[in-house]
Amino acid sequence: MRSFLAFFAVLSAVSPVAICAADTTENLLVYEGAAGPGLGKHVVLIGGDEEYRSEETLPVLARILAERHGIRCTVLLAVDPADGTINPNVSNIPGLEQLAKADLCIVFLRFRDLPDEQMQHFADYVDAGKPIIGLRTATHAFRIAPEKKYAAYSWNNKGTWEGGFGRQVLGETWLSHHGAHGKQATRGILVKEQAQHPILRGLADGDIFGTSDVYGVRTPLPGDSVPLVLGQVVDGLKFGDPPLAGPKNDPMMPIAWTKTYQSPTTGKSGRVFTTTLGAATDTVFEGTRRLIVNAAYWAVGLEAAIPEKSDVAIVGTFEPSPFRVNGFTKGIHPRDLRTTPKPR
Repeated sequence: MRSFLAFFAVLSAVSPVAICAADTTENLLVYEGAAGPGLGKHVVLIGGDEEYRSEETLPVLARILAERHGIRCTVLLAVDPADGTINPNVSNIPGLEQLAKADLCIVFLRFRDLPDEQMQHFADYVDAGKPIIGLRTATHAFRIAPEKKYAAYSWNNKGTWEGGFGRQVLGETWLSHHGAHGKQATRGILVKEQAQHPILRGLADGDIFGTSDVYGVRTPLPGDSVPLVLGQVVDGLKFGDPPLAGPKNDPMMPIAWTKTYQSPTTGKSGRVFTTTLGAATDTVFEGTRRLIVNAAYWAVGLEAAIPEKSDVAIVGTFEPSPFRVNGFTKGIHPRDLRTTPKPR
């Protein structure tokens, strides 16, 4: 695979994305929606994980949502305060005040311990009962020191908000690798009773795929959770590899579900979609992109507008980096992603 840096080189040769005057701060990355059913909606995508390349996944999804569906997307990434470059290892995500203007938040974080002033914006969004989509490691998005204000958001919180943001909002916290990490992929099998759910429109068994492994979850999932997709553990990492024989697939773990959450402070509730897929290498697969795009429509109440087969074609060229800890491309600023190919 070409490196993510090569991907940036392709983008830098094409037309710049329109950026509002108010959005020209160093770390704010905005893709304007031009036309589509989502025109007028604003999605904020937040990334910061050491391993699964959220900094690659989220701009790709944002471009699709903006250029194919008309949704304004703001991407906020972990950046090194020393030089302003994207650094998934740091707990610093500037721009979270944008959540106050968001219709949907897509979260792809892992073990963040953000400063209180940044967490305040995130907590305010949760308290407002607005919709949330969690990708992959968002189940364990936060690991906050116990003496800090937002310690209850931590993945391992033992208080009244057991399991923190992951368990209480998304439906699960970190438990385990159910499939063998880096050796066994995930194939999505639709829950038969939910096959007509709008999030699954245009999808069939096997369309959803990812080279990241199935995560372990506790079943039944909490509250009003509704599993939509089960994760078949694959004996290998290729799309055509067979299912793994034995007990890992009997029963299969949910890998995508819906639920509602309730703010512990205000009592307001909102829609949630969670999938334990989402690595940059998962995003290569059309079915996986369609699952997430359809979920974005559903989360903001536009499920009736989901087409029979959502346009999820990648904008430009995308050849992701393989997932591994510290495998990110160094020296990239958020401003370097402010370009995108001309619309079709």
